[in-house]
Amino acid sequence: MKCEMICAGFGGQGVLTIGKFIAKAGMAEGKNVSWLPSYGPEMRGGTANVSAVVSDAPIASPIVSYPDVLVALNQPSLDKFGPMVRKGGVVIMDTNMCPHGLKRDDVDFIAAPMSDIALEIGSMKVLNMLAIGMIIGKTNVIKYETMEEDLNAFLKAKDPDLLEKNLIAIKRGIELGKA
Repeated sequence: MKCEMICAGFGGQGVLTIGKFIAKAGMAEGKNVSWLPSYGPEMRGGTANVSAVVSDAPIASPIVSYPDVLVALNQPSLDKFGPMVRKGGVVIMDTNMCPHGLKRDDVDFIAAPMSDIALEIGSMKVLNMLAIGMIIGKTNVIKYETMEEDLNAFLKAKDPDLLEKNLIAIKRGIELGKA
C-alpha cells in the first residue's frame, strides 16, 4: 500500500494540518510517512500546499508529482494540481470554493460544499477535519480511531468544544467519502 497526496488551498484553511495529521496517524499505525509543506507568503491568503505519503514500504522521495489523492480547497489549487492526479485517482474538492470544477473523466470526484458543512457543524476550523474524513472514507489510508486518539491527546484539555466538532467533521467526511 502506498498513497501519495497533495492537499492545497488558501493559507489559513488548514491544508498543511491535513497532511500533518495524516502523516502522524500513519506513523502511529507503523507505516512509513513523509510530510513536505510548501508555503511562504501564501500563509497570508495565497495558496499553500502539502505533499504527504503513507506507505507500507520505505519512501524514496517526499516529492509528490502525480498524487493518488488531491484535496483542493480553492479553485487555483484545483487548476494547478488537478491535471497531475493519477488516472483512477481521487479529487476531493470544496464546491463552495471551486466553482469551475475540473474537467476530467478518469478520476473519482468527491465534491461537496465543504465550507457550508463546516459552518453547519459550527466552525470553519473543522474544514480540514472534514477533508481528512473524506480521505479516510475513500481510501482507508489511516484509521478513524487513530485520528480520534491523536485529537483527544491534542485538544481534550485545551478545547473540548473544538474536539467534539472535529470528531463530528471527520465522521461526516467519512460518510461523504464512502458515498
